Amino acid sequence: MRGKTTGLVASLLAAGLVLAACGSDTATTGSGGTSSPGSTGGSTSPAIKVGLAYDIGGRGDQSFNDSAARGLDKLKADLGVEAKELEAAAGETEAQKEDRLRQLAEGGYNPIIAVGFSYAESVGKVAKDFSDVKFAIVDDFTEGTDTGANIANLTFAENEGSYLVGVAAALKSQTGKIGFVGGVNTPLIQKFEVGFTAGVKATKAEATVDVKYLTQPPDFTGFNDPAKGETAANGMFDAGVDVVYAAAGGSGNGVFKAAKAKGKLGIGVDSDQYTLPSLTDVKDVILTSMIKQVDVAVVDFVTSIKDNKFVAGQKVYDLKAGGIDYATSGGKIDDIKAKVDEAKTKIVSGEIKVPEKK
Repeated sequence: MRGKTTGLVASLLAAGLVLAACGSDTATTGSGGTSSPGSTGGSTSPAIKVGLAYDIGGRGDQSFNDSAARGLDKLKADLGVEAKELEAAAGETEAQKEDRLRQLAEGGYNPIIAVGFSYAESVGKVAKDFSDVKFAIVDDFTEGTDTGANIANLTFAENEGSYLVGVAAALKSQTGKIGFVGGVNTPLIQKFEVGFTAGVKATKAEATVDVKYLTQPPDFTGFNDPAKGETAANGMFDAGVDVVYAAAGGSGNGVFKAAKAKGKLGIGVDSDQYTLPSLTDVKDVILTSMIKQVDVAVVDFVTSIKDNKFVAGQKVYDLKAGGIDYATSGGKIDDIKAKVDEAKTKIVSGEIKVPEKK
């Protein structure tokens, strides 16, 4: 999927349609936001102005938001887009989310991308008031709430990728006791849990999966509280669990810290967390990661706007579409990769149907 961006740029160059930033946008953001102009060049064509509203943790969460940020960085480098980035805060109201999106729309940013299901209501409301602006929401598709003629719903088959890391966990566990730490107990994160448990059980029927959610809605701090993640993982490790999958955003860092201290293993989420510089101290305990290509979805969406090929409604990025995968960095699953790939092939072919709900 990543190769699509390179091909796109080549075709744009051939058509003489490469975008260059105006170079004169000096807008600044409020607290938690950054503004970055695109590169300047010889073209007088205006740059696409992309507004991106992050979930809690923002750029630098080493997980979900950072994956979206990588997509934005590709667009800056390859298409010269201008961007304004704003970030959600813990405990904020729907009105605050709505205000963030309105600020972007009123500032001339089009398209606008909302990262995370917590923006569902605000996207639906703001999109109705700015019918000329194209919106995308990552991780939600709720008919009548965040759907409309100018809204794209970018969703993922997290259950499929979670199944694969569940296979890896079962094959690598020495105790047959495996853990799952979810950031917030929502239907979305339950998809990770269900897929992971299915992969574990299909591989080692006698294995058990201990499940712990850090917070319950409307408390979404579970996605950015490493201390809670560390406490939950320590409890599991002390009970005999030897591999824990952390579907908890920035809170997963605490899971890795606990695994390092206890000599156990952790599984990352959303990004290939083994490769992140900020996790260098704990990367030796990261068995694998379930990769969710939010960056690919972000690039695809903005590209569709540039090419006048925008399509409203849900687009699912699954294993077959290349929107989901698992990581092999660090070599810890080299000896079982063939078995994980076998499961991957069967999911893509339809032989294995991975459940989405309990």
